[in-house]
Amino acid sequence: MADITVRRMTVDDADRVLAIYQAGLDGGNASFETVAPTWAAFDAGKLAEHRFVAVDPDDRVLGWVAVSPTSARSVYAGVVEHSVYIDPTAQGRGVGRLLLDAVIASTEAAGIWTIQSGVFPENTASLALHQRAGFRIIGTRERVGRHHGRWRDVILLERRSPAIT
Repeated sequence: MADITVRRMTVDDADRVLAIYQAGLDGGNASFETVAPTWAAFDAGKLAEHRFVAVDPDDRVLGWVAVSPTSARSVYAGVVEHSVYIDPTAQGRGVGRLLLDAVIASTEAAGIWTIQSGVFPENTASLALHQRAGFRIIGTRERVGRHHGRWRDVILLERRSPAIT
């Protein structure tokens, strides 16, 4: 992990970010989505101040994390939903934890008290990563959507900031 650093995501990272996103979608256990969005759609849907990439010494993007607001209502201004995706060749090297740590630090500094996500139960690596990073399972939404012709459950996770009271 010493050779991996985390920095803010820039537009120059777009191609790698979207390629990693698509690789995750192609794996079948990352999202109900099946095709990564355009950069314009990605950019419009994610909060700019809470987007990070993990890079190797050659500045090659190994993974990314970003957050989206959960609601436009002001009462939910401190609640975001996040996504984290790791290049399949970089999985198991601690990239996900570095990215979650970065987004936790940035959201807490901005006064965001809750980060939430939904994970397919089959994505055991993601569930374990999130629990190690302080996320807790809230519950399971059973058969909440169809994906590749079959009903899928989603496990809801959240991390409440202990620093924001």
